[in-house]
Amino acid sequence: MTPRTSVSARSFVIGSLAAALTLTACENTTQPQSDKSAPATVTASATPTPTATPTAVYKPADAKGKAENVPLPVLPEAAKANSKEGVEAFARYWFQVMSYAYETGDVGPLGKITGPNCEMCEGVVKVVPKAYSGDRWVSGGVISTPSVSSTFKPQPDQSIPVVVQVIQSKIHYWSSGGTEYRQPTEATNTGNVAFLRFVEGAWRLDGLNPLQ
Repeated sequence: MTPRTSVSARSFVIGSLAAALTLTACENTTQPQSDKSAPATVTASATPTPTATPTAVYKPADAKGKAENVPLPVLPEAAKANSKEGVEAFARYWFQVMSYAYETGDVGPLGKITGPNCEMCEGVVKVVPKAYSGDRWVSGGVISTPSVSSTFKPQPDQSIPVVVQVIQSKIHYWSSGGTEYRQPTEATNTGNVAFLRFVEGAWRLDGLNPLQ
């Protein structure tokens, strides 16, 4: 965490000096005395330094409580293109949002990028919130996609298959007091086929099936 910088603004006021400085005449001279002007008054003030904004620190869930400050994945520019690179980038992004759902219980972002015909996705949208109901939460379940590939061919109004290797870490199910209310789900490493469709200038996931 970036340390918070505390700066106090102090005002320094220098009082004015009013004095008549007179030069005495030299001995045995008739030259008039010369005058010197009084020194100028100076006022200085310190300018407050902006206070640094603390950065929220990500904390994964554990037996003591839910995850904190989980960053919501941002759609990369590459995933906006109707191309091989675009569909593969979107597939990675979709699973990042799914991982976010497991860590937070928030399936809203996942629903926005998923079509209505994905039965497996619908199961996630229903099951995950239940794991967070009441005083419950989960830890683990983080997803990574080390391999994503597609033989992309533009096909209007048709889904594009993308083969994705999905690794998900072990999931623990907690209730208040740090008690596991059911057996953990072991870590998985599976192959999946995601079916993506480019609709109204954006990708959506239509279906998700295990790789046979």
